[in-house]
Amino acid sequence: MNNGFSTGEEDSRGPADQICCLVDDGERCSRVAGNASYNKRIQKTVTQRRLKLNIDSHAHHIYICDFHKTRIQCARTKRRRKDSEDDSNETDTDLPEVDLYQLQVNTLRRYKRHYKVSTRPGMNKAQLADTIMKHFKTIPIKEKEILTYFIYMVKSNSNKLDQKNGIGNEGT
Repeated sequence: MNNGFSTGEEDSRGPADQICCLVDDGERCSRVAGNASYNKRIQKTVTQRRLKLNIDSHAHHIYICDFHKTRIQCARTKRRRKDSEDDSNETDTDLPEVDLYQLQVNTLRRYKRHYKVSTRPGMNKAQLADTIMKHFKTIPIKEKEILTYFIYMVKSNSNKLDQKNGIGNEGT
């Protein structure tokens, strides 16, 4: 238990339908719980790194899913120097959170390649999602312009990718 996650015999899984005990940004996680438990050390990491995770008061256990286990471990191993630099000018509290952890690794890699985001080799999915999230938050947006364009594209039943590939909406 030296890393904060208990994985000994005392943590043997309960019923097969046992789900993660965490509430992620106000929404109860629906993934199958693993054998890692949400203990005081993990709770301290979650608080320090300002992850929007807490234990569901209705849960009858303290086991978390592998997704949240990885996310918490990655948050723990992040370099504090970079975080403290970023925290000085972050104003993401009023912006809606985009959950890049739900995307497939190939999608994250395509984003990385498209925007030429530099990363170190051998990153796992959670680390890649964290790095991409930092980049994503730096992209300036013109909300009115984007919404107008989105509505136009939906109404005209086309998208930019189709136009790039020479596929128009004529004949379909």
